[in-house]
Amino acid sequence: MSDRSRLPDPARFFPELGEIAGALTRVTMNGSIPRSTIHLVQLRIGQLVGSTYHVVRQAELFRKSGATEEQVTSVASWPASPYFSEAERVALELAEAVFTASPRGERVPDELFARASACYDDKALWTLALALSQMCYFVPVALIAKPIPGKPLGKNYSK
Repeated sequence: MSDRSRLPDPARFFPELGEIAGALTRVTMNGSIPRSTIHLVQLRIGQLVGSTYHVVRQAELFRKSGATEEQVTSVASWPASPYFSEAERVALELAEAVFTASPRGERVPDELFARASACYDDKALWTLALALSQMCYFVPVALIAKPIPGKPLGKNYSK
């Protein structure tokens, strides 16, 4: 693991990024779905896009939100794991549908949306969609700039 990032902290150039990141966090942590579910899907997205930074960060946040070690370690194999609720499984399936190309056409088919609607109300579905989009904001940063995994925010860039 490298102890250096590729790029310096973007806040050095764009101080308003902290406000944007804070606003995204406030929106996704509005209480309509459990924090653990948000960190669960964001951990899975980190795995899907191959971002060590996001996997380490989201695994830590998932643990802090009350996840068991069995849940954290079985995210990659969630379809076969007995450690997730139906709502968590639907959230994981939505995350994979959004972040994985589908050779069959529509990424989020009506059937998947119907199952998600059975688990979550409209505000919760919007929250989940925005938690996924929050990762769209941060994934390119992690893959290009390579912040240092495991370091706290503000100390995860070396330049």
